[in-house]
Amino acid sequence: MMSSGVRSNPVKGGGLSSGRRFKNSLMAGLMVLATLIVLTPLLLIFYFLIVNGIQSINWDTFTQLPKPEGETGGGFANAIVGSVIIVGMATVMGVIVGIGGGVMISEYREHPMVPAVRLISDVLSGIPAIVMGLVAYTLIIAEFKTFRGFAASLALGFIMIPIVVRTTEEVLKLVPQTVREAGLALGLPKWRVIYSIILPAARSGIITGVMLAISRVSGEAAPLLFTALGSQFWQLNPFSSLGMAALPLEIYNRANSPFPSSLPLAYAASLILVLMVFVTTLVARIATRKK
Repeated sequence: MMSSGVRSNPVKGGGLSSGRRFKNSLMAGLMVLATLIVLTPLLLIFYFLIVNGIQSINWDTFTQLPKPEGETGGGFANAIVGSVIIVGMATVMGVIVGIGGGVMISEYREHPMVPAVRLISDVLSGIPAIVMGLVAYTLIIAEFKTFRGFAASLALGFIMIPIVVRTTEEVLKLVPQTVREAGLALGLPKWRVIYSIILPAARSGIITGVMLAISRVSGEAAPLLFTALGSQFWQLNPFSSLGMAALPLEIYNRANSPFPSSLPLAYAASLILVLMVFVTTLVARIATRKK
């Protein structure tokens, strides 16, 4: 009788060979090690802020205005609200322009404006944050002769735009071309395919890019020094000529204060800022997760 052309070569134990099991375990261990290396600096920073800032956080921190330099107590209520307003307005500008630019680059590649949009995005991504603050200062502060929270939002929006553009472009490239062709084959116009099919398919990656951009601008102090300037009082109107408080400004001022009592407050404000970014990211993930 003729034997079959392919012989089975059973592995002892019915599983992978010992060599393959070793390689699999080795690579899994290396991936875990790489993950720990990436997470270690973040955990150390978080631990440092908790150890040095938690003792200065109490109910007054979230409800009271800052005390004058050198005095103990007080809080960052106006700075917390100011940061939410400034970053919120910057997010609206950055998300609308950034997602629009990313969609244009990815889905309308033959449009004559695409090279210009890509060039502007690349240039913006390499400009330092302080230069963005100077641009907003020239456009608004120098024109109206007063510091405004809206100017700070404009500067941070400029920083967010290239991050959202690049992330949106790369995520949309991951959507299979067959998905686009299926939508067009149903007779849908291209804008409808993008809005109803492609963007929902890339929602998770786009949200990641937006959260990355928010994290990037939330701690920026340099643009705010030229635009919002800061305030020791409540200010809810970003278009007011009295300036606006923000947590990065409080951190900067407290950290550079000659009074020893100000440094723990800088740590406390830093911890609050980190927690705000973490909670914002967590809420966005939960609110937009797929059912």
